[in-house]
Amino acid sequence: MKSIIVLPTYNERDNIEELLSRIFAAAPDIFVLIVDDNSPDGTGERVAELMKTYPCLRLLKRTGKDGLGKAYIHGFVTALAEDFDTVMMMDGDLSHDPAVIPRLLAKRAGYDLVIGSRYIPGGATEGWELWRRLLSRGGNWYARMILRVPFHDCTTGYNAISARLLRAVDFATINTAGYAFIMHLKYLLWKAGATVTEIPIRYQNRTAGKSKISNHIIAEGLLAPWKMLRERVHRQRRA
Repeated sequence: MKSIIVLPTYNERDNIEELLSRIFAAAPDIFVLIVDDNSPDGTGERVAELMKTYPCLRLLKRTGKDGLGKAYIHGFVTALAEDFDTVMMMDGDLSHDPAVIPRLLAKRAGYDLVIGSRYIPGGATEGWELWRRLLSRGGNWYARMILRVPFHDCTTGYNAISARLLRAVDFATINTAGYAFIMHLKYLLWKAGATVTEIPIRYQNRTAGKSKISNHIIAEGLLAPWKMLRERVHRQRRA
């Protein structure tokens, strides 16, 4: 199964070398597409240097910071132009343990969407303040109750997706950013008929750089499930 990780970055120079080393140690044959939003700290330039070391490493350098959702969509469109079977999503801040990659890919052989979940037995978050743990867990419960999805972690960014099914997603219908984008994508995949499973992961809080969570991201996450339902109803009526 030919697989690629689409990995958006913004100011991750302090993390990127270690992250790539661990990714290729865990999965030597995997491809990695770094989607860098013109990081001022030189992340893109460091990735370009590391491409000499890792032949399966690629760089998509964008003109500026344009949000996680648009970075992922740009990366997906680029990856789906080739014959990959699986497209993975992963954070660039060392929160996601690359050692889990083989488990995600092994499960992907039997499912369209494999979610690395913090909120099933064996999963956890490490290094988060109490308010952030409550916010994330409560937000995921809130989204599940509204969207009626069968999975527990709607916002985790550690996922393995069937490229065939991802090609069926109309990215133009996704008007969310940040973690709400990840929720929206999973919802569209599930509604498109994706078979879904979750495996437990331990999410490690970043040790370098700054967290990118903001009040805007939190507010969008609260509104996003209702917007997704409303837009789906509108599309069904037009059909």
